[in-house]
Amino acid sequence: MRQPLALVIDDEPDICELLSLTLGRMDIETESAADVSGAKALLDSMKFDLCLTDMQLPDGDGLELVAWMQKHAPDVPVAVITAHGNVETAVQALKLGAFDFLSKPLDLNHLRNVVESALKIDRTAEEHKSTLLGDSPPMHELREMVDRVARSQAPIHISGESGTGKELVARLIHSSGPRSDGAFVPVNCGAIPAELMESEFFGHRKGSFTGAISNKIGLMQSADGGTLFLDEIADLPFAMQVKLLRVIQEKTVRPVGSSTEELINARILSATHKNLAQMVAAGEFREDLYYRINVIELSVPALRDRGDDVTILSEHILKKLRPDVSLDDSARNALLGYSFPGNVRELENMLERAVTLCGSNTISEADLRLRPAAPQAEAVSSSTTENLGSQVENIQRQAIIGALQKTRYNKTAAARLLGLSFRQLRYRIKKLGIE
Repeated sequence: MRQPLALVIDDEPDICELLSLTLGRMDIETESAADVSGAKALLDSMKFDLCLTDMQLPDGDGLELVAWMQKHAPDVPVAVITAHGNVETAVQALKLGAFDFLSKPLDLNHLRNVVESALKIDRTAEEHKSTLLGDSPPMHELREMVDRVARSQAPIHISGESGTGKELVARLIHSSGPRSDGAFVPVNCGAIPAELMESEFFGHRKGSFTGAISNKIGLMQSADGGTLFLDEIADLPFAMQVKLLRVIQEKTVRPVGSSTEELINARILSATHKNLAQMVAAGEFREDLYYRINVIELSVPALRDRGDDVTILSEHILKKLRPDVSLDDSARNALLGYSFPGNVRELENMLERAVTLCGSNTISEADLRLRPAAPQAEAVSSSTTENLGSQVENIQRQAIIGALQKTRYNKTAAARLLGLSFRQLRYRIKKLGIE
């Protein structure tokens, strides 16, 4: 079996030598390039297992090379080396397709972790395939995105309504990537009392507070080498948002009562059914944390937007519950016409109840006991309607003005912050008379 081969790109000979020596001790051979053109020539002529590149190069920058590699060497994981504290550049590199990033001065333990994860990508790529069921276009797109982002170490935010399967998507990203042999640690951010949150996340030392009778390992440390999934991250208190941001940026944690920090190597995945962009615009969620966890966003479609997938899912669920039971035409048509406010979770509960209640091996529409559609609201007076409309417009106007001020009147960035397209924002600005 041949030794892995790495490409090191830096115009500083000392950095190239340090990286080559470190990788050599890991039984990895290296080739070096001092600029973008030299790197491209080597990538065209040789088969590399990973690439490490500095951001500032004599004839270009690392971002240009990362973008070029996505087209010409897409199978080579690339990590970028950024100046200390240059988080914006690191995030931009991750969005362009970089596997991970390293900050100067280089931490050799972190470097080894990054390299070891990169070398696992090829091995896991074919071993794990997305198992999200459904033939609808939104599900095909979601599966493709899962396969693409699984090899990266970029933070992923998974959005979608309650019951759509956001944790399933997170588990698939974990199991399809280089961290599949590490732990997957799911955390419901809304279920941890605020006073215990820091201890639960970061651990504590014996005697650090009343009741701390022994050392405790935090959730972050439990996910070391694996994936930490922060479900319902919108429920994190502001104080904890600040601490989480620092952990993501510095990749270190300090247990409660400890005087030293510990290096942490965990990939962060997050999810919520709430609109984080709107929460940021309303001042309810930290903008800097939003941009750090939302490097790449995956949207899980609602079941009502997935067409015939509901019958595919129903058959799959029934096979697990009771293989001898099936749906008749009335039940199948009823499911296809139902809006499923609770999504896949509601479908599972509905079928489990129907299997119990049906008197034969066939489930009919009556056995499903679908919830009736919500009644139409009674007509209200025109004055009340006008008053409500003006209140809604005022709320929209304030949110848009706030987003424009935060982005220094960059309409593209403001639209992204509000969760709107540029065209939608421009329409609302004109409609609301915002100058």
